Amino acid sequence: MTYTPALSRYNKMPYNRVGNSGLKLPAISLGLWHNFGASSSFDNAKAMCRTAFDLGITHFDLANNYGIPAGSAESNFGKILQQDFKNHRDELIISSKAGYDMWPGPYGEWGSRKYLMASCDQSLKRLGLDYVDIFYSHRFDPETPLEETMGALDTLVRQGKALYVGISSYNSEQTKHAAKILKKLGTPCIISQPSYSIFDRWVENDGLLDTLKENKMGSIVFSPLAQGMLTNKYLDGIPDGSRASENGFLKTSDITQVRVAQINALNEIAQARGQSLAQMALAWVLSKGDVTSAIIGASKTEQIVDCVGATQNIQFTSQELEKIETIAKP
Repeated sequence: MTYTPALSRYNKMPYNRVGNSGLKLPAISLGLWHNFGASSSFDNAKAMCRTAFDLGITHFDLANNYGIPAGSAESNFGKILQQDFKNHRDELIISSKAGYDMWPGPYGEWGSRKYLMASCDQSLKRLGLDYVDIFYSHRFDPETPLEETMGALDTLVRQGKALYVGISSYNSEQTKHAAKILKKLGTPCIISQPSYSIFDRWVENDGLLDTLKENKMGSIVFSPLAQGMLTNKYLDGIPDGSRASENGFLKTSDITQVRVAQINALNEIAQARGQSLAQMALAWVLSKGDVTSAIIGASKTEQIVDCVGATQNIQFTSQELEKIETIAKP
C-alpha cells in the first residue's frame, strides 16, 4: 500500500533551533540503533518510521554500526526512504556517525581521516543518498590529533556529503577543543550528542551543558529513558525478552532492588502528572533549556506514540523536581 503522510504531522510537534544555526530539530527524534537492522522485522521498522513521521518526527538518527549485522540499519532505512519517503527527502533530517569498530584492520574504527571519509561514503551508499544532514564523530579518539578528525568533518561538508557536523560522547574539554578547531576551519560544530537522563547526570557534573551554551551549540541526548529503565517495563523487576534480560548494554545487575524502588517512586510522580513514566522522563530532559532534542528508541509503534505525548507537558513544579532529585540520588 502506498504511504501517504498524515496532513496533521506538523500540528503538535515542537521544533527547536540547534544552537545558533539555521537548523531546527523535532523535540523527539527517532534513533535506529536497535530493532531496525537485518535481524529485526523490516515491516515493523517501516511501520515505526511511518508512525514517527506522521507524528512530526522529522529526524532519524543512525550510525555506520547500527543494526545486526553492523550497517544493516542504514541499509534498511535506505529501502524505507526509497519506498515511503522518496518525495519527502527535503522534510527529513538524516544523521549518521563513525567512530566505533566497523570493519577489520587498522582503518575500521576511531577518528582517522581515512576512517571517517571512507565510512561516510559507505553510509551514503547504504542509505542511497547523496548527502546526510548531520555527520558525527561518534567518539573521541585519544590517539589521533583532534585537528585530523575535525578536518575530516570539515572536508565532508565541503564535498557536499554532509550539511552539518557534530560530535557524540565528547566531554566538556574535548568539546571546547573540537569547536575551536571547526570554527577556525569555517565549518561550525553545531551539535553535541551525549547520554543524559534522570539516572545519568554526567553532563551536569562535567560542565558540558555550560560548554555547549558558551559555544552556541545544540544538544541532542541519547538514552533519555536510561536504556528502558525509565519506562513501565521494569516496575516489577526484569521481564522476559527485555533488554536487561539479554544482558547486553543494559545488564541484569543494573536492575537492583534499589533501582526498581526508584523506578516505582518516579512512576508515582508521573501518574500524578497524568503521564506515563517514559513521558515524564522525556519531559524532564526537554524541560532543561539546553536540550534541543531527545532521541528515543522503539520496538513498536505504540512506544513512539507514547513518547511523542511527552511534548504536551514539559513543565514541572519545584516540588516535583525536588522529589525527582531526591529519588534519583544514588
